Amino acid sequence: MNQNQKMRTLGLIGGTSWHSTIEYYRIINQATNDHFGNNTNPPLVMFNLNQALIHRYQVENNWAGVAELLIDAAQRLIAAGAEALMFCANTPHKVYQDVESQVDIPILHIADVTAQSIRAQTVDKVGFIGTKFSMNEDFVTGRIAQHGIDVVVPEDAEQRNELHRIIQQELTFGHVKAKSKQYVLDSVDAMVNRGAKGIVLGCTEFPLMFSDGDLDVPIFNTTQIHALAAFKFLLKVA
Repeated sequence: MNQNQKMRTLGLIGGTSWHSTIEYYRIINQATNDHFGNNTNPPLVMFNLNQALIHRYQVENNWAGVAELLIDAAQRLIAAGAEALMFCANTPHKVYQDVESQVDIPILHIADVTAQSIRAQTVDKVGFIGTKFSMNEDFVTGRIAQHGIDVVVPEDAEQRNELHRIIQQELTFGHVKAKSKQYVLDSVDAMVNRGAKGIVLGCTEFPLMFSDGDLDVPIFNTTQIHALAAFKFLLKVA
């Protein structure tokens, strides 16, 4: 590959959580290394959000406050030279339009690239697990559905709340408990029984819990999908 190939600068808004942000950073850098066949690194700038403050705003239903934090991060990254942005998590996309209206560069939406990956495998119905915000509302699932894909979430509100608890009280601290993993797998199996032909890990912490062979249907890892879309942006790869 051309060692002098010019790459575009990408701004990462991370910290939600830092464990999954590390995965974004690793995947983007590894894809770039693989592309060039050496240790070439891409031009990335990052702003690390205060997840404790964001969780507090979520509990308070202060999504305007969440949007303000993201807008501030976006503006800082633009000032640092970012030519596009990405939220390194699913739930911040709840305020995607609020942030998008305040910046003049693209924000790579996690749902759009996830939908493209699903369609590439000719899957037309998926199960989706994530935070209670992304399962109860359609800011991610609805945008995936716009691509002609049927999206289902766990039917029981108590089950959705428990999945949310596992994310916020365990996975965001890097803790993977066998009992919790089994609960997640059981929730996924129930959606497969309802006709889901693939499963979207719609929280960027869930991939920390899953291994190859855990499921008999395709797994759509939104962390990996989103990060590889970032790599394509950097190199203008189609």
